[in-house]
Amino acid sequence: MGFSIALAGKGGTGKTSIAGLLIRYLTEKRKGPILAVDADANANLNDVLGVAVTDTVGHIREEASETAGGRPAGMSLDEYFEFRVNQALVEAKGFDLIVMGRPEGPGCYCAANHIIRRYTDHLSDRYPYLVMDNEAGLEHLSRRTTQDTDLLIVVSDSSIRGLKAAERVFELVSELKLRIKRSVLIVNRANGEAINPELMNAIRADNMSLSGVIPSDELIFKYDLEGRPLIDLPADSKAVKAAYAIFDKLAIP
Repeated sequence: MGFSIALAGKGGTGKTSIAGLLIRYLTEKRKGPILAVDADANANLNDVLGVAVTDTVGHIREEASETAGGRPAGMSLDEYFEFRVNQALVEAKGFDLIVMGRPEGPGCYCAANHIIRRYTDHLSDRYPYLVMDNEAGLEHLSRRTTQDTDLLIVVSDSSIRGLKAAERVFELVSELKLRIKRSVLIVNRANGEAINPELMNAIRADNMSLSGVIPSDELIFKYDLEGRPLIDLPADSKAVKAAYAIFDKLAIP
């Protein structure tokens, strides 16, 4: 298995945007090929990356449940899943993308999460790098979707509520004894390139490892409004420059 990076944090902090910029960074540094995994039921990493998705793991799971007898002769269910997951891979320049998606039937996402964890482990053997964008909140931790991870990037906005959510991620990693080698914090959408002393004191008090701050960038809002992929942001964008400086500091091997 290659070097694995997972992103976590409260909803609305720009976690998926940072995942996209990280994939762009690794691609530009010729660290690839990269397996990008959108493990959020509300999938939009493909929009950030500017690629179209035609199938998802959630859909494959529903399809397999409804057409158990429709598999090719001699193909087991496991073999069929592997075949269909490989079909669902979106190939792009420098990276491939697999999307969990929203299951069509009622109920929780546990089955789709189990499938994506199992087949991500299998697929990741082909790639030197894996970047997984998880759903907002803590469920992916308790379901152990985020497991055997080299680097966990916890994303917060510049608010006490955001930092409290980030603190809970750090705590749960420790409580569940997840196999995560390193966990760091990125504060996104900050008002400027630094955060105020009150927030800095909260970060220190909670013993979170702050890797850097990404300022609010009007270009991101502009690209979002125009439906343009954030991976196409200019190199001199405030967010891109700050994110790249952080990724350099992380010294991803």
